[in-house]
Amino acid sequence: MAGAASDLGATQEPDHATDRDPDYLGTYSIIARDPDTGELGMGVQSKAFAAGNRAMHARGGVAVIAHQAAANPMYGGIGLELLEAGYSPEEALNQMVAGDEGRERRQVAILDIRGRTAAWTGTGASDWKGHRCGVDYCAQGNILTGPEVVDAMAESFEGSSGPLAERLLDALDAAQAAGGDARGMQSGAILVVRPRVGGGFSDRAIDIRVDDHQRPLAELRRLLDKIRSGEMLSGARRLAREGELSAALRQAQEAAFRSQDNDNAWMTLAEIHAGLEMWNETIESLQRAVALNQWRRAALADHPGFEPLRDDPRFRELVRPR
Repeated sequence: MAGAASDLGATQEPDHATDRDPDYLGTYSIIARDPDTGELGMGVQSKAFAAGNRAMHARGGVAVIAHQAAANPMYGGIGLELLEAGYSPEEALNQMVAGDEGRERRQVAILDIRGRTAAWTGTGASDWKGHRCGVDYCAQGNILTGPEVVDAMAESFEGSSGPLAERLLDALDAAQAAGGDARGMQSGAILVVRPRVGGGFSDRAIDIRVDDHQRPLAELRRLLDKIRSGEMLSGARRLAREGELSAALRQAQEAAFRSQDNDNAWMTLAEIHAGLEMWNETIESLQRAVALNQWRRAALADHPGFEPLRDDPRFRELVRPR
């Protein structure tokens, strides 16, 4: 369902619906699919508190649904049930819109696991509003500086590659660079789900939210980097257990570079340095870990990997209680 086409939105006075309805969700967002991994995801940013808590529904292996403007979670909950019952995104959206008296104030987009899309932008949503769907994505927004915001998301996604979460965040960055929410920035979220296999209990691959921040997209990037750093550290520890210390060192260094405020990364790096008898580097990494987390002092004293450093005054300084 096209709803109000993406070129709807002649300029009007800045008496936005959000000024009259505190639950109104003026925002920009993108929903997308990675056909290679089967992941579905959504990224959102808004000058509204906790946009990620009320703009997105997703179920691994089924669909992802964005519901914003006069956001109604019915579109997420009921929409997923209709899609699992065999409705196409178009059929599900048509049925929900037809039964909704507030349809003209809604903005909804659906993308299912097969890559089929449907979107609706009601004529009563605040300008500028619109949507654009392409292969494996839909980009949409309301209370935007102009159509270039939605276009920037679409063009970013179409031109990107790599993990879905990073592509979603890159699209949000592109939208913000193009003007973003006309009111500014406050909150954001990235959600990625994957099909549940082997009896898994959760479909969440990435679920990070920033509810109230002056630079929510930068904070989302920091959180995503910390997740990726943790994934690298798991690989580094596995390599170290297998005796591949040089490869483990390279991976741990990348993890520390990716998330420099991650004390786990510096601690793992110190342990690998010690295994390679790189004692100066071990001390430097431990200093970084302790500076980030003072609790590390208590754990160092009895750590068997650092036994050769017991008499080093730099090490004794690290384990001394503060």
